[in-house]
Amino acid sequence: MVASDPRAKVIPLHSNSGRAGQRRAAQRAAGARRHPSMQSPSAVEAPDGIGAVIREFESPHGPSGPSAPAEQTPNELARRIGALAEFVRKRMVGDYAVDEFGFDPHLNNAVFLPLLRGLFNSWFRVEVSGIENLPDTGAALVVANHAGVLPFDGLMASVAVHDQHPLHRDLRLLAADLVFDLPVVGPAARKAGHTMACTDDAHRLLAAGELTAVFPEGYKGLGKRFKDRYKLQRFGRGGFVSAALRSKAPIVPCSIVGSEEIYPMVADVRLLARLLGLPYFPITPLFPAAGPLGLVPLPSKWYIEFGEPIPTTDYDESAADDPMITFELTDQVRETIQQTLYQLLTRRRNTFFG
Repeated sequence: MVASDPRAKVIPLHSNSGRAGQRRAAQRAAGARRHPSMQSPSAVEAPDGIGAVIREFESPHGPSGPSAPAEQTPNELARRIGALAEFVRKRMVGDYAVDEFGFDPHLNNAVFLPLLRGLFNSWFRVEVSGIENLPDTGAALVVANHAGVLPFDGLMASVAVHDQHPLHRDLRLLAADLVFDLPVVGPAARKAGHTMACTDDAHRLLAAGELTAVFPEGYKGLGKRFKDRYKLQRFGRGGFVSAALRSKAPIVPCSIVGSEEIYPMVADVRLLARLLGLPYFPITPLFPAAGPLGLVPLPSKWYIEFGEPIPTTDYDESAADDPMITFELTDQVRETIQQTLYQLLTRRRNTFFG
């Protein structure tokens, strides 16, 4: 080709470079838009929900931020181990108190009451009513019927008051002398807050503002035969009324249904009872024929009802020594408990299922 040829065309070296560069830049931008690393998190769809997990970790708070679930509380086993360790520590350093009667609330709450709750909740399935009739503060004398060969009724009443009273008050039982003569049972009863059923101890407990329980039937109630169940025995000389009058404490009748059936007593071997120094020697359908198995109480359904308190503040100081007044109040309390027992029995459809 000759330079002077008018048909010759000159190819410019730089005139179209701008358009080519623009095309290349546009191609690079399009490629960038298609690349996941250049896209926003909402535009990326990770398979199988992985994207949601990635976004949670990339969020400003992260998995441990304010929206994270609170730390799990310790499980039941860890809680019990911790409570046991704390109990042992307090016992070792002496960080607990015992009153003049030997009552050890720390030991009672940690050992005795938990053991009794198994019988209360699962074995006897006790239903409690009238707990509001017990005062929140100050003294009161709880008077209850007594039955069942062994005094489980008093123990169940103490669990009922402690667990269902709004202030979890302790019920101090007045028990027979025989209880405190036994090698292991006696000291345990003292530490659980109970004391002998004598006038002096009753006065001291009530004067200290304690909830005190008495069972006026005594051995006559515990050792009566099954055919006489729920028939109250004589209430003695009314010593509990005298104690309430002196301390101006209200008397709260308490009716317990269910205790009569735990050891159905069909006979009493009195000769053997005298030889062993016992008030009675019971013969039940399972004892002594079934051996140690006969000592297991039958799982009867229980009801405990606390009646309306009988006030004593209107009586003068001489009323405690007046036999007519003490007899009238004793008879009133006994009749109230007896009538309430009949009412509870009419509502109970079955001895073991309630």
